[in-house]
This record gives sequence, C-alpha cells and structure tokens, in this order.
Amino acid sequence: MAKTNAIEVKNLVKTYGNVYALKNVDLNIADGEYFVLLGPSGGGKTTLLRSIGGFIRPDSGSVNIKGQNVDDLPPDRRPTSMVFQGFALFPHMNVSQNIGYGLKLKSIDKNVIENKVNKMMDLVGLKGLSNRMPHELSGGQQQRVQLARALILENDVLLLDEPLSALDAQLRKDMCIELKRLQKTVGISFVHVTHNQEEAMSVADRIAIIADGEMVEQGTPKEIYSNPKNKFTAEFIGEKNIFEGRIKDFNKTKVVVDIDNDNIEIANNNYKVEKNQKVSLSIKSESIQIKKMSKTNSKVSNNQIVGKISEITFLGQFVRYLVVLNNNQEIQVRSYEEIVNLKVHDTVSLSWKLEDFLLHQN
Repeated sequence: MAKTNAIEVKNLVKTYGNVYALKNVDLNIADGEYFVLLGPSGGGKTTLLRSIGGFIRPDSGSVNIKGQNVDDLPPDRRPTSMVFQGFALFPHMNVSQNIGYGLKLKSIDKNVIENKVNKMMDLVGLKGLSNRMPHELSGGQQQRVQLARALILENDVLLLDEPLSALDAQLRKDMCIELKRLQKTVGISFVHVTHNQEEAMSVADRIAIIADGEMVEQGTPKEIYSNPKNKFTAEFIGEKNIFEGRIKDFNKTKVVVDIDNDNIEIANNNYKVEKNQKVSLSIKSESIQIKKMSKTNSKVSNNQIVGKISEITFLGQFVRYLVVLNNNQEIQVRSYEEIVNLKVHDTVSLSWKLEDFLLHQN
C-alpha cells in the first residue's frame, strides 16, 4: 500500500522585493519519510522549511500537513516541531528542564513530564546527564538535547534547519547515523535542510535539489548522484566534470558529441537530440580512467581525450588528479589507488565507458 503524504506543498511563492525566495514550489513528503532539502546557500531551502513550520508566511500557495490545511495556523498550533540552526538551549536550565520545557508550557502534569523526559533521554543517548547545564555538554550532547526537546512534543513532523552545521566533521558523521536511527525509531517524517551533500546522502530517503527559489530535481540519493536529470544537479552533486559541445552524430545506441574538435561517444539513453544541437555532458570523477601516454599507446579513440596533469592530491581514501586538456579545461579524476608512475606535467589519456557519461540538453 502506498504511503500517504505527511506534507503537501502547492504552488508556494515567497518574494522579498523583486527577488523570488520561492517560485511556484510543489512538494509532497510521505508519512514516515526522511526528506532532505539540499542546495546552495540562499537557494530557498530554509524559506521553504520555515513556511512549512509557519515561521514565514508565503505570498501565495498552500501547505497541508496530515491532510489539514495549516496556512492560517501559527507555529505552535501546527503539528510540527523545529530544530533550529545552532543549539539554541536555555543556558539557565539543565538538560532535563530544557527537554521538558515545551510540555511545561502546555501545563502537563509534573510526573508525566518527568517520565517522558527520562524516556526521551534514553532514546537520544543522554541517560545520566539530566542535571548537566548546557555549558557542561559537548556539541553533540547539546544537539541531542535540542532533538529530544523537539521530539518530546510528539508532533507529526520534525523540521531540522542545518542541524549539524555547528559540529566538526567526525561528529557530523556520527550524528547523521544517530538522526537516521532516531527517525526510524519514532517513525515520523523528518524534513532536513542542508547544503552538505555527504550529510544529505547519508540520511535521506529522498532528496530535493533547490536553487534560486525553484525545485530543480527530486529523487533518491542514488538517483540524484548517479543519474542526475538536470545540469545544475550534475554540477552541484559530487565531483562531476561538465563538457559543453554540439551533437555531431547519433543512432539508436550511441551519441557522438563534438567538444572542441574532440569526439566523445556516449550511450544513447533514449535522448531526443538533433544534429548540431548544443548539449552538456557530465561524468563523475571516479568514472574516468587515467593512463600515462607513451610512444606505444599514443592512439586516441572516440572515448578518449588527452591532457596534462597539473596537480596530484592525496586525500586519504583516494588520489585526485587535476588534468588540463588542450582547450585549457580542467578535469578532475579520482582514483582509489595511487598510480605510481604518474607525475605532475605528465601527458595522460583519459577514458571511460560509454554509459558513464550523461547528456543534459541546454
């Protein structure tokens, strides 16, 4: 049975002067789904999140949560809880008091609050820290307090605005695992804003790419990373190389693109193209094979281009090569093993499988 929608956003528009923060945005988020709004800073992600939560009133459009229109409801009357950027804890309250504060405002019985707080502290991994003050906690512990304070209200949706931005890299990875576990445990919809691609990929069931106030593309992490439909997504996600060219020839199985007099062959994935049409190609840096050119392997084919290494960077799990082509375009190549005979200034050939290139129509 298909899941029902926890959130339905229709034709949402928000402007500031002549600038569109949101431009006719449509979005459906399933009940129990971990959904990430991903994109560059200033693209409209937080505006959309705050519109769902009632902190921003759109110019037009509608927001439904669990089948109820909430356009005229303030934040405290919507079935949503918000985790704000930064930790935002009350400095004069201990952990237990911070977590139970929202229930106290609702005049819930003290014993009920204490019981719920204890259960929530166990859930988020804060057992034994009830009397600690915020300044006595690590960054990760403070973030857990804020999560517990939001989840204890037992709303239908948890909204998270850049929740991990204040944490260091390793703690951010740990908290991604924790957030995913929490979401599966409580079973409600999480809507998470971030500009961090690794963070988005590690927690999301689905991702929406948002830029310039518009919904660019939606899909699973695998779809967004491996098969982006949009040129912007291809440029934004991962280390992808973008080529601009024109269609030279095509048939049912392959397309030939002329890129500065280099012919690049790619698989024809039912592309609707015409000869001489301007197109963009994208390929992931890890999908390119790099090999040193020599007198015995100087032949160049249609799935091969030649360049010169300008930079070699060792990055732990992999080595990144920066290769400059004859037209001065820079190409990134990621190899998970160091190719010992390659040096800066070496002339190399770059090759790929036909299916590794994606075509984007301009």
